[in-house]
Amino acid sequence: MTETAAPPETPSAPRETSAAKILPEVEAVLFSSPKPVRERDLADLLEATPQAVAEALGTLASRTDALERGVRVEKVAGGWRFVTRPEFDALLRKFHEVTERSRLSLAALETLAIIAYRQPITLPEIQDIRGVNSASVLKTLFERKLITTAGKKPVVGTPFLYRTTQDFLVRFGLNELDELPRPEDLDADLAATVEAREIAAPTATPPSIHVDASRDEEDDDGDDAGNGEGEED
Repeated sequence: MTETAAPPETPSAPRETSAAKILPEVEAVLFSSPKPVRERDLADLLEATPQAVAEALGTLASRTDALERGVRVEKVAGGWRFVTRPEFDALLRKFHEVTERSRLSLAALETLAIIAYRQPITLPEIQDIRGVNSASVLKTLFERKLITTAGKKPVVGTPFLYRTTQDFLVRFGLNELDELPRPEDLDADLAATVEAREIAAPTATPPSIHVDASRDEEDDDGDDAGNGEGEED
């Protein structure tokens, strides 16, 4: 039996190495994408080298970082995206007729913080830390797409494990979970904040009481005179 020789592999086209050439394309992709775009996805899409993509993103970020620009480029959730500047928040809310803010309750923030720092974690473990039923709060975080399941824990009952999502990183402006502040850093920051407030607003001292000594002497003289008139010789 005669073996058929494999056809020669077609050499792949060389990737673009010029950051200047792909810069407009990078800008167009980021501007049109509703989610952060990863550098490797940009490299594959534009058939460019990772170095060229990284350089183009750096140039774009520098250009949009100018104060006179209304938008800027930021790295978040492992990718890059265009965002408006925070100082235009009120203006954009007025233009888009947004009257309410989508805020998380204190219970939701507390539960989300526990998941972020302890993930993957089960509902019983969350409730053990908080000391209250957290099922409804967990449902809210699911609806906001801030958490998702991460399999089941191999214990009795096999409860679901929960972890944060990419939307969590986007919501809080984090590129990766390692950027979460460490508990010891939070304690130090809190202590410094309390100390700064005490220095700025020291404990008020009780108001001083002014005693008019001359008035007291006059009153004493008058009392003595009155008493003297009533005394018998």
